[in-house]
Amino acid sequence: MADEHQMSVSVWRGGTAGSFQSFDVKMEENQTVLDVVAWIQQYADPTLSYRYACRVGMCGSCAMMVNGVPRWTCRTHVKKVLKDGHMEIAPLRNLPVIKDLATDMDPFFDKWVAAEGLHHPTQTRHDPIEAIDPASAARVEANAGIECINCSVCYAACDTVAGNPDYLGPAALQRAWSVYNDSKDADKLAILDAVSGVGGCHNCHSQGSCAVHCPNDLNPMNAIAGLKRETARNFFKRRK
Repeated sequence: MADEHQMSVSVWRGGTAGSFQSFDVKMEENQTVLDVVAWIQQYADPTLSYRYACRVGMCGSCAMMVNGVPRWTCRTHVKKVLKDGHMEIAPLRNLPVIKDLATDMDPFFDKWVAAEGLHHPTQTRHDPIEAIDPASAARVEANAGIECINCSVCYAACDTVAGNPDYLGPAALQRAWSVYNDSKDADKLAILDAVSGVGGCHNCHSQGSCAVHCPNDLNPMNAIAGLKRETARNFFKRRK
């Protein structure tokens, strides 16, 4: 029978070819998974590596796999994920492991850039600021994904990324859609070209894991569907 005052926590140690190590951790009231990881590092094994910053669900840097599910550990309460007194914590899926629970985020951000998820300006800093109607259809579409903080939870949840390392992933494509709908962006064709090739939006199988697991309740599937429509429209327009 499980001890009501103590939990068993399996934590990934080492690199990609590492293994799980078990720790016994005291149960506390209002305890988050990040609290557990911090306790292990402070009191059980100071060599444990992990990443965090704000602890209040603003930065997303504490994202890890908890019982096989990508989550913000600072917002995940132990009582919601503990199973028979046990919990498993691992680094985010689909990313190279640096050490223990810390992953290399470079591939994720490289795809963000590869998807042309960057602003192509129409004016200089010397020009007057253009007024944008917040109720316009394009602005509403752009705003739908603006709260993405690049925590990579959707990337870790995506089975398409797992099966196709070249796939740009939901976060990069959502960013591309936000920029595409920004009326101040000057190179929409560059965005469509970037997301229509190998690894682009048409690789998405619409399984929906990105929408299910996004901590900010965003829906990258909608953005990807928009990119599919626009890239298809652009393809036939060019063939005329």
